[in-house]
Amino acid sequence: MNKATENYIMKGVPCIRLEADRYSAVISPLYGSSVWRMRDEVNNVEVFRYSDECTARDIDKAREIWGLPTLYLPNRFDGGLLKTSDGEYHLPVNEIKLKNHLHGWVHKRAHTVEKVYADDQKAVAVTSFTHDENDEMFACFPLKFKISYTFELSADGLKQTVRLENLGDKKLPVSVCTHTCINAPLIPGTKQTGLRLSVPIVERCELDARCLPTERLLPLDTKDMRYKNGTMRPTLHMISNDMYTACDNELDGKPFYGVIITDKNSGVRLCNEVSKEYKFWNMWNDRGCKGYFCPEPMTAMINCANLKLSDDVTGYRELKNGEAFECWQRFFTIA
Repeated sequence: MNKATENYIMKGVPCIRLEADRYSAVISPLYGSSVWRMRDEVNNVEVFRYSDECTARDIDKAREIWGLPTLYLPNRFDGGLLKTSDGEYHLPVNEIKLKNHLHGWVHKRAHTVEKVYADDQKAVAVTSFTHDENDEMFACFPLKFKISYTFELSADGLKQTVRLENLGDKKLPVSVCTHTCINAPLIPGTKQTGLRLSVPIVERCELDARCLPTERLLPLDTKDMRYKNGTMRPTLHMISNDMYTACDNELDGKPFYGVIITDKNSGVRLCNEVSKEYKFWNMWNDRGCKGYFCPEPMTAMINCANLKLSDDVTGYRELKNGEAFECWQRFFTIA
């Protein structure tokens, strides 16, 4: 029987717990609608970075590196500058060393619970955040928008749909990603050395010393090919902003648009399917020694609004008043 529980307490915080088939998931609306935990209960798979010892305060200090946080506007903007077709906005430089604005603010806000329910097919939670003059960031980003999150847990895994709607008169820039923190190992007690990461990629997006695109797209080298052929070990060595254009992968002989993580020790696979709106993958693992890694799907390139490349290349787009943008992704296991 599928279940959806509102006001489920995790780490002292009211959350939403969804249960369906062999999966469970806990979402924290108060912490930016991040998925704090997802498990395959039958196969003992811990999907996202999680620790019983980690407190809500620990998560609050670094929301980007626990669970599944969704970012708008993600990654880096040079000097905090964001140029749209009808405006120019100066976001705070919060990455002091590299002099960039990093990851936006939506994941740091308390979100509203709109709906929680379960039926015979799935357990569902819908949350949202509206950015307007009541938010302190409105002073530097005076664009009204609503971002909504629909989480559906079923026998097919966890599907997250993100909807971004422009509520104002000026053009709204579109760039969305999740800072997907995959637990390493997937199964407690197994070795990280057995993990392999398969990422469907076409070209490397060259980055400079400040982790900003040089606007050069490079052919894949020997290291890059390890992502493409599924032999990349995702932890125990440093991966720092390996960014690529995306293409189809293959799962059991069929086209699959997403990444596949394989635990060679158990044979379990974790699959992250994404919608075609996600045009890039950015890989990062926090130096490789923290027990997690991040294959991040992005709808647009780093610093997208400021680049000279065409929008067809960068994935950047803008919304007019009343227009909306949607993208989705799904996590499921194969054992």
